[in-house]
Amino acid sequence: MYDALDLLIEDLKRQKRKGVRSVEIDPQSLETLRQAIGKTEASVPQAAEPEPPTPPVVESKLEPTKPLIAEEAKPEPKKDYHTLPEFTLPTGSKQKQWDWLQDRVLNCRVCNNHVKPGKKVVFGVGSLDAEIFFCGEAPGADEEIQGEPFVGKAGQLLTKIIQAMGLQREQVYIGNIMNWRPELESDYGNRPPTADEMAFCLPYLKAQLEIVKPKVIIALGATAVNGLLGHDPRRSISKMRGSWYEFAGIPLMISFHPSYVLRNGTNKVKRMVWEDMLAVMEKLNHPISEKQRSYFA
Repeated sequence: MYDALDLLIEDLKRQKRKGVRSVEIDPQSLETLRQAIGKTEASVPQAAEPEPPTPPVVESKLEPTKPLIAEEAKPEPKKDYHTLPEFTLPTGSKQKQWDWLQDRVLNCRVCNNHVKPGKKVVFGVGSLDAEIFFCGEAPGADEEIQGEPFVGKAGQLLTKIIQAMGLQREQVYIGNIMNWRPELESDYGNRPPTADEMAFCLPYLKAQLEIVKPKVIIALGATAVNGLLGHDPRRSISKMRGSWYEFAGIPLMISFHPSYVLRNGTNKVKRMVWEDMLAVMEKLNHPISEKQRSYFA
């Protein structure tokens, strides 16, 4: 019995060192443990009694159906983004302002504090004289490796959409609400950024808009819309897309994110996205051929 008790105590100590704050144990097992401790103390001669180790705190909860469960302590997320960045763009050319802003973002302490080792902060790319500003959500696995927005599969689809509009990727500007990939314990999967995370990065996005001065913003996906217009749980992208809104005095078109199109790639969805792009082209007085008008119709 003493050996079993030693093993139990050592196991609890190991869990404590790993950060486990408490364990749950049913009343019957707790009583058995107490009896075992009492019997062990009675069976050991007083002179040879070792100094007992101090076990971690054991909490008893009246849930007899639950087994002994160790709850691993999860690291607290970094929340250093509540103080929003404040800055003024320098005077000078668009290129000078953009270079200054890019350097500030890539060296932003908060942004870098949320990037995993070996990964990169992601800043916008494209023409500083672009008429169209594509605004995405947050970097994914491919983006944080290359440090450029929309370079994964969704980015490849976006490039095809841009080309179908009669443009090249280098003729538009592409940015994200977020400058870092929202953290996950795993390298796989993505999560939407929180409202606080997006609020921290928004001044950097506004500064890019101030430099580029596009004629139209295209918000790609619900997260981009929430970042620009504020979170609203009643909002439906399916109902909003295809309509004009405004952000920072610039006409705003809402459309589906390319990743949504990849997951739900029916001709109906593709046609809805293409109708959004046609509306943008008409807004900018870009020529539209009959072939372009008939895509996915």
